[in-house]
Amino acid sequence: MLWQGGDWLLYGALTPVVFQLARRYPIRHRLGLHIVASLVSCAVWSGSGAVLRRLIIPGPDGAITSQFLVSWFFITLPFGVAVYFAVVGVERAVFYFFESREARLSALRAQLHPHFLFNSLNAAGVLVRDKDTETASRVIEELGTMLHELLKDDAAHEVTLAEELAFLKRYLTVEQIRFSDRLRPTFDIDDRILGVMVPTLVLQQLVENAVRHGIAKRTDSGHVHIAAWREGDEVVLTVTDDGPGVLSPSAGLGLANIRARLATLHGNRATLDLTSPPEGGTVATVRLPSA
Repeated sequence: MLWQGGDWLLYGALTPVVFQLARRYPIRHRLGLHIVASLVSCAVWSGSGAVLRRLIIPGPDGAITSQFLVSWFFITLPFGVAVYFAVVGVERAVFYFFESREARLSALRAQLHPHFLFNSLNAAGVLVRDKDTETASRVIEELGTMLHELLKDDAAHEVTLAEELAFLKRYLTVEQIRFSDRLRPTFDIDDRILGVMVPTLVLQQLVENAVRHGIAKRTDSGHVHIAAWREGDEVVLTVTDDGPGVLSPSAGLGLANIRARLATLHGNRATLDLTSPPEGGTVATVRLPSA
């Protein structure tokens, strides 16, 4: 048991080195290098195995001789090469999984930019037509700050809840200018979860949906309430409006985009649900794993 278990632990120590080689020198471009590396890894594995054998079997029976080292290397060689390339294959599979995931998230994020930009510039255009240049300038300044965050090359697919709220408040500044006194946002945020990671723009999209399908359809003022708290091993985000109520749980590009990003980031551990309370309005609820 000591011999078999210890021998595999020795190869476990080599695995990070093999992963680094596979990541830095893709096998499809550097097959020769990996053949040499597999032989070297076999030599290191068999040599360290000989030392382990010496520690387990003291005396003449466990002596490390050149004849034993050569013999043990050739015994190890076929299986050792197979293990090396199996580890390289695992690294490539993991790499392509995350590369595919990154590409899908980038594509989903790219869908948001034209949509957000069009709506925001439309709001600024209305102010310009109304000759309210001072307010239009404020809107454009806020938009410039938001677009700078959105279009950064290194923009992350997840941000802290604190960062998402900061962006949301800038967005609400623009929307409050657009709707004057018709939009009344309120917040109820548990400060203990401000460092939790959430999908970028998740709250902004939900609030935009609430404004478009709730507040914009009202002739009087409307209320949007944003809340966040921890519930067991989940983080719960809600956006509630007092509009006419949701028509379809799956309606809207923004909601479909959120669901797709949640599935890509967290699989079935994250959900988005829309409900219409008896008193009216719509509640959008996002549940995320807290770790």
